[in-house]
Amino acid sequence: MQKRELYKLENSKIVRERRSCPRCGTGVFLAEHENRLTCGKCGYTEFKNKKKN
Repeated sequence: MQKRELYKLENSKIVRERRSCPRCGTGVFLAEHENRLTCGKCGYTEFKNKKKN
């Protein structure tokens, strides 16, 4: 993944595209998997909610 994929420019301001890790702080992003968000540095994991149809 390129750094340019983690940020975008909106109205002359830099906006982060991904969530930051709550344990590691800003600058360490959570990787998006199909069913979870994971930090590669500390191993923090959040599971996404499943939709029941």
